[in-house]
Amino acid sequence: MTKQLFVLRHAKSSWDDPGLPDHDRPLAPRGLSAVKVLAEHVRSNEIEPVLVLCSSARRTQETLEGLRPGGEWVIEPELYGAGTSTVLERLRRLPEDTPSVMVIGHNPAMQVLVLRLAAVDGACVDEVQRKFPTGALATLTFECGWSELGPGCAQLTSFVRPKQLSLG
Repeated sequence: MTKQLFVLRHAKSSWDDPGLPDHDRPLAPRGLSAVKVLAEHVRSNEIEPVLVLCSSARRTQETLEGLRPGGEWVIEPELYGAGTSTVLERLRRLPEDTPSVMVIGHNPAMQVLVLRLAAVDGACVDEVQRKFPTGALATLTFECGWSELGPGCAQLTSFVRPKQLSLG
């Protein structure tokens, strides 16, 4: 069974209050606009993950709330500040019969995760390598089980950025 993994970096966050702890930073106005564009993309492309794993940071939760994808939402404190290995280990613990998952987190972990899992061919991979901006959404498909996720096992089938969506 083909599985899907949607990897989303949170939308642009605000730095207006320098005294605010990083974990508590909200989305900036530009981030809120990006989430609206992303939400329309998710709806029009019928992106419907069965499960959404979201960092506990305020900006990731606001991204999730604005996007409103289907499925079960789980706020995961371990994803805040997590490196790629931690995110990958979390994904490997998913039930094998879970067909689709979205993970909403932070860079550099989101970018490195996509680059690690994706087979190295294709223009999308080159784009991800260049930059994985805030609000970027990568879609990976793979045939192996979640517990077997590893280097090169997935195909990067889509990579979109809010900026390109708003131009479209």
